[in-house]
Amino acid sequence: MSDSHDHPHPAPIAPPPEVTDDAGSQALSDALRSSFAIVKVIMVGLVVVFLGSGFFTVGTQEKAIILRFGKPVGEDEKALLGPGPHWALPYPIDEVVRLPVGQVQTVNSTIGWYLTTAGLEAAKTEPPPGPSLNPATDGYVLTGDGNIVHVRGTLRYRVSEPGLRYVFDFASASNLVQNAFNHALLYAAARGTVDITRDTTAYREQAEARLADLIAQQQLGIKVELMDVQVIPPRQLTADFARVLEAEVRRATALNDARKYANETVSKGRSEAVARTNTAAAERARTVEFVSAEANRFNDLLPEYRKDKQLFTSLRYAEALQRIFTNVQEKIILQERADGKPRELRLQLNREPPKPKTIGPEPAHQDKH
Repeated sequence: MSDSHDHPHPAPIAPPPEVTDDAGSQALSDALRSSFAIVKVIMVGLVVVFLGSGFFTVGTQEKAIILRFGKPVGEDEKALLGPGPHWALPYPIDEVVRLPVGQVQTVNSTIGWYLTTAGLEAAKTEPPPGPSLNPATDGYVLTGDGNIVHVRGTLRYRVSEPGLRYVFDFASASNLVQNAFNHALLYAAARGTVDITRDTTAYREQAEARLADLIAQQQLGIKVELMDVQVIPPRQLTADFARVLEAEVRRATALNDARKYANETVSKGRSEAVARTNTAAAERARTVEFVSAEANRFNDLLPEYRKDKQLFTSLRYAEALQRIFTNVQEKIILQERADGKPRELRLQLNREPPKPKTIGPEPAHQDKH
């Protein structure tokens, strides 16, 4: 007999029962799926915002350069971005550095002026001057002739293109510009005199020339647009400077009057000299012409004189008498004596007849008491 009859077949094994999620697990699963979706949306939004933060705009009087990990993106002029919208990777990958090319910047001097405040400056008033300058608070400069004056100025400048050196080579380029401006004011004052308080033109030109030299030496990369300076004497000596100015004005007036008188006198003398010279030249010409005419006339008469001297003399004598006796009413002619001696003419002239006397009443005699 077979073993199949000896051992019974095993019963089939039933499948495991199905495990069903309860309501809490299902809610948790749904919440996790929703959270993951929200996180994805937030992550996408953050990425968009992150990338969108790289957009920037360059102004009309600006240029910009993008530094990627500290190095310019591009080389030389190609690295400069002109006016308009641009995009860069957000910080800290990229950094946008703006170059103020074309913008007018202003610095004020910090030396040479007395102590004041912004409020007093705005109100256009001054603090009262003390009995003397206080070196700890009052600034001043020395002129070349040893005088003390107050100086201050305002400098307006532009950054020269491309402006890379101005931005990257100096920690604070505006401070260097201000230092150069202060130096130029001191330099010009030391080479001037106290007269710069009355005429600042030469002083400003000297300061501008010195500032241009410093800009070139230090390679600041700027272009000066306007320099405005103000120079005044110490306020404690205002009255003294006013008296000196008044005296110099009087002196200048007197010198001008003297020069005017000298010019008028010289001009008048020259005019008179020219007139007299012209008169003398004309008289000389007339005299020469007359003498020349007389000489020609004598030369013409000389042959006649040589032919018959007595006849020539008689004719000339008759012509002379005719000219002399033209308007004469009474004529007395003395003929020459036969012996050649001169005749003697005696005239008896009566004295002036006496004036007739007039007969009139005798003046009354007053009685003397």
